[in-house]
Amino acid sequence: MEGKIIIAETERLILRRYNKEDVQDLFEYLSDKEVVKYEPYQPLTFDETKENLEWRIETDEMIAVELKISHKMIGNIYMGRRDFEAMEIGYVLNRNYWGNGYATESCKALIGQAFSNGVHRIYAECDPNNQRSWKLLEALRFEREAHFRKNVYFWKDEAENAIWKDTYVYAKLNDHT
Repeated sequence: MEGKIIIAETERLILRRYNKEDVQDLFEYLSDKEVVKYEPYQPLTFDETKENLEWRIETDEMIAVELKISHKMIGNIYMGRRDFEAMEIGYVLNRNYWGNGYATESCKALIGQAFSNGVHRIYAECDPNNQRSWKLLEALRFEREAHFRKNVYFWKDEAENAIWKDTYVYAKLNDHT
C-alpha cells in the first residue's frame, strides 16, 4: 500500500486516489464503448487515457475503486463538491465487474463518509435509459426528484443537429444535519 492515498476501505475494496500505475486498468474500462455509453465522451485511446489519468491524479473528486484481493483498479466514484453543502456522485466501473455489488459497496462507504463530514445533500444525474444506474441509486435510497426532458446533448448527428437526451435527478439527504 506504500504511496497510495486511501480515502476509505470496505470489506472488499480500497477507495483511493489515482496513481500512474493505474493507466492500464483505467484504459481497460474507459476504452469500452459499453462502459462509456451514457458518458459525455467516446471510448478513449491509450494516449487519451494517459492524459485523463493526469487529471485524475491531480483532482480529489475522482476516487479509484481497487479490489483488495488482487489490487486491480476496477472503476471510479466521482464525488464533486457543489454549493450549499452538497455533493454530486457518479460512478463508472469496468464491465467485467458489473453485478457484483462493488458500486453499491463503494458508494455506501463514500456517502457515509461525506454525511459524517457534514455534507447536507448528495445528488446524481443519469440517463433514464441507463437502468443499471438509476436502480443503483434507488437501492442506495436516493429519491428521484426530477425528470428533465431533452435538457442536454453530448453529440450531434450528421446534419449537425443536437441529439437531445433526458435526465433523471436523484438525491439523498443527510438525516443527521
